[in-house]
Amino acid sequence: MSRPRIVIVGAGFAGYRTARTLSRLTRHQADITLLNPTDYFLYLPLLPQVAAGVLEPRRVSVSLSGTLPRVRLVLGEADGIDLDGRTVHYTDPEGGGGTLSYDRLVLAAGSVNKLLPIPGVAEHAHGFRGLPEALYLRDHVTRQVELAAAAGDRAECAARCTFVVVGAGYTGTEVAAHGQMYTDAQVRRHPMRTGMRPRWMLLDVAERVLPEMDERLSRTAERVLRQRGVDVRMGTSVKEATHDGVLLTDGTTVDTRTLVWCVGVRPDPLVESLGLPMERGRLLVDPHLQVPGRPELFACGDVAAVPDLYQPGQYTPMTAQHAWRHGKVCAQNVAASLGIGGERRAYRHRDMGFVVDLGGAKAAANPLGVPMSGPVAGAVTRGYHLAAMPGNRVRVAADWLLDAVLPRQAVQLGLVRSWSVPLESASPEVARVPGRPDVEPAGTRAGGDSTARRPEAGAAEDRPGGDSAKGQPDAERAKAHLSGEPAKNQPGGEPAKGQPGGEPAKNQPGGEPAKNQPGADTTAEARPGGESAKAAGPRPAAHAPGKPRKTSKPSTAPKPSAVAQQAERAKPAGASGATRSGSPGSRAPSRSAGPPADPGPEPPANQPPPGPDIAPGPVKRTDGRAAEGDS
Repeated sequence: MSRPRIVIVGAGFAGYRTARTLSRLTRHQADITLLNPTDYFLYLPLLPQVAAGVLEPRRVSVSLSGTLPRVRLVLGEADGIDLDGRTVHYTDPEGGGGTLSYDRLVLAAGSVNKLLPIPGVAEHAHGFRGLPEALYLRDHVTRQVELAAAAGDRAECAARCTFVVVGAGYTGTEVAAHGQMYTDAQVRRHPMRTGMRPRWMLLDVAERVLPEMDERLSRTAERVLRQRGVDVRMGTSVKEATHDGVLLTDGTTVDTRTLVWCVGVRPDPLVESLGLPMERGRLLVDPHLQVPGRPELFACGDVAAVPDLYQPGQYTPMTAQHAWRHGKVCAQNVAASLGIGGERRAYRHRDMGFVVDLGGAKAAANPLGVPMSGPVAGAVTRGYHLAAMPGNRVRVAADWLLDAVLPRQAVQLGLVRSWSVPLESASPEVARVPGRPDVEPAGTRAGGDSTARRPEAGAAEDRPGGDSAKGQPDAERAKAHLSGEPAKNQPGGEPAKGQPGGEPAKNQPGGEPAKNQPGADTTAEARPGGESAKAAGPRPAAHAPGKPRKTSKPSTAPKPSAVAQQAERAKPAGASGATRSGSPGSRAPSRSAGPPADPGPEPPANQPPPGPDIAPGPVKRTDGRAAEGDS
């Protein structure tokens, strides 16, 4: 008799705890599969310390394979669930697809950034939900301070030294508190010529900082922030965002290059595609974390609306504290439904208090309802985090000790670029990579049926080199962040000046393809690796400004040179359909059919043929005539 199959979607607080508890309860009596985009569990409460340089990124990343025995890890993101067929379809990090069959399914996909219909926010703001976003923010803040120190213009220096954080909740408050300390330390070691000090702003439409927590915690946190120089503005938010600054709801314009979006989170849109009863984007479950009418389906964490038995009519809030405890109860009930464990349990939990790390020795905490502040609260906060982390405790404690006695390293590595961490993303824990076939962005998965699949890989809109890269995820956002002008000496770009051959003739290998030929309309954004040197340039026109658009005709096609003919003859059979530069789906520009009117003499015998992706330079004629393409 085969063992029952359990599939867990997501390895956040709820999913990780479910997998760990099931591994202990089942003991080889069930096959447990964990589907997650990354191979680590991220301890989110310490993410602001990664952005501020207190902790190294791997300190808050706990290995899944190293801490979950008897659990099979599958790297990928679920993009379709067939409830009747009991299968989960996923896309792996390299764009391949797969299907997992299950007897019990646990949905713990977590949450993503919550967006508001504010002009410019999706294009110019960055969230704070994953490790790539924390690494980007650390590099970006370091770079802005360094550029401000070198700037001679006072207005530019002020804009680069202004950092706006929207959302005064748990995450936003900690980001602003740690960020002010980090930038102040940079300026103390390297003062600015203009004498300015970095300025952090914390905005929220609520009346106080930490509105969802105890009022005494709010007062403590706001007092610490103001003492450090953070500009706290309650009842104010962003009305419009641009590349150069933000317009606030009170009419104030703030020049800045940094906008951090910590407004809140929303459940992963995957659960909306199931067609099951929802509660404000969360899947309705009973107190046993089971979906009514679907005995094989469980949900926990941020995607589940779990009834709060201590407050009838309410649902447990979307916090790490509840998600961690959801996972334990869910695992026990899954095992009980398979006849492996004991009886089912209903979820009951009272809040044990909250802790907010404000950097240094400062914190605000109320464990078991006892309000604390200052160094005592700081010690309680760090002790709580060490006890709650499922691994890396010694490494985290060592980093805290080193940070207390050594200065922080203000170094930008440049590993994560702005366009690779868009605000609107269904996977904030995964950075976008050039040439990676990403899955659908957030919003495209919602509203479909439970058997919805990702677009076929062979669709013309999804292939690099297709018409304006239609259908590619985040294509419009990439246009806002990437310059349309391709880099020099890159495929499809202008060859470097001073190189032999200058500008290659059109329709020659490496030159500009003829209009209406394959690849002619492929922009830099659609090519893998086509990132421009400019970070936010306008999208270029498809043709040169001021020149009419040309249409290539077979009768008027330019004559291929003798070298081009020789290279064409040197190609092996079937090479004409090969892709160029490894770009899938983008074929080499086709040449006009028919022999040329005057092919000219053959090149010298010692003239090597050009490579398939290198434009031929000037060729020395042996008959005294000027070679085609010579300047």
